[in-house]
Amino acid sequence: MNHDLTHLKECWLIELTGGRKPSIYRVLKSYLKTRSLQKYILFWWRLANEMYMHGNDDQRQVAKKIQQNLILKFHIEIMFGARIGKSPFFTHPYSITINDNVTIGDRCTILQNVTIGLACKPIDIVIGNDVHIGANSVILGGKINIGNNVNIGAMSFINKDIPDNCTVYTKKTNTIIRNN
Repeated sequence: MNHDLTHLKECWLIELTGGRKPSIYRVLKSYLKTRSLQKYILFWWRLANEMYMHGNDDQRQVAKKIQQNLILKFHIEIMFGARIGKSPFFTHPYSITINDNVTIGDRCTILQNVTIGLACKPIDIVIGNDVHIGANSVILGGKINIGNNVNIGAMSFINKDIPDNCTVYTKKTNTIIRNN
């Protein structure tokens, strides 16, 4: 990989070394000492994404194997080409699906069983900074912009734009029918 690795280095600086100057030694030491699934997943996905997007054929094959391992171990499928900002937080990092035409800003929190995007094209979902996405939420559609400082409630279905500084949830009602 001989392209600009600035974004990868900045992400690893914040996510793995705690803001200290990144070096391969500090990154590996932090990675090896971490017990955080989130750091483990982000480390490997970011590396695989860079290898797949900018590497040669051999590097792409290795990247695919890394992605397959993340899917098998954690059921997390973040497609290559997705753009994820610095310091995302996966509270319970299981069963998360993020499509390739998705851009997620900095410091976003994504809980378990979240789906963002569709397999069909064209989609372009942009999620701002400091967004909290509740468990079992689904964000589907064509072009969707979710602003900064947005809270998306658990089990929400989002298919349209959401402006900055909002809370959104899908209203559900329970119907109880007594069996005779």
